Amino acid sequence: MAPRAYWKGSLKLSLVTCPIALFPASTQAERTHFHQINLQSGHRLRQQMVDEQTGRVVDPEHKGRGYELSKGKYVAIEEEELEALRLDSTHTIEIDDFVPVDEIDERYLDKPYYIVPNGKAGVDAFVVIRDAMKRKDKVALARVVLANREHVIALKPLGKGLLGTTLRYPYELRDEDDYFNDIPSPRISKDMVELASHILDKKASKFDPHKFKDKYEAALKALVKRKAAGKTIEVPEEKEPESNVINLMDALKQSLSGKKARPAPVKAKKRTSARRSRKRKAA
Repeated sequence: MAPRAYWKGSLKLSLVTCPIALFPASTQAERTHFHQINLQSGHRLRQQMVDEQTGRVVDPEHKGRGYELSKGKYVAIEEEELEALRLDSTHTIEIDDFVPVDEIDERYLDKPYYIVPNGKAGVDAFVVIRDAMKRKDKVALARVVLANREHVIALKPLGKGLLGTTLRYPYELRDEDDYFNDIPSPRISKDMVELASHILDKKASKFDPHKFKDKYEAALKALVKRKAAGKTIEVPEEKEPESNVINLMDALKQSLSGKKARPAPVKAKKRTSARRSRKRKAA
């Protein structure tokens, strides 16, 4: 059974319009999910809304929205007041601009959608818009109302259809300077950079998402399967972390040759001190 469209409307470029449908391009349906259960009865647990001051369960008709003005002080917002703010959904994705593909900062990319023609009537117009974008290697920027909010959406050709990706607004991104300003700027020799560049060349490949394996998800599925079969689960002992203090130049050279980098003398000192303590105990 074909998935249901998340959104239906029209794609508009100047006077050219065609009916389209949006489908979410990502899913978490295959990811392992758990429910909260009562370990004594095996029954599923249900959450209730509780007043944090009185501890009493609140009836659904008394539940509402509130914005916290200050600690513990809220202003109640009625559903009717929110309804008055809802944007009129014209169900039209109207293209405003075209920008080069490499000009979109990846941090702004949010949720991907597949965009397809909705019916045969507008296929010609859809293909014209798609192929024109493909020829110019451009990304279209447009606006669309999804879930009562207006989003900026980037459209780019993908196979026989279009990939639409909603974009975050600037206020949703954190300033990188808050995180990067304290990174020191040590002097690195050209030889080190050259060695690192050779390692990059050695590991160069093409992007293939099928090479990515979700090891944790696979382990979860195996765990559930073993537990359902009544088998016991043995928790492995934690391994002591190895020292990562190594000589940078040695690490680069050995990485290039495929050998494992030798640990720094720090670890050797720990072994020496351990031998001394054993000698003291023997004495």
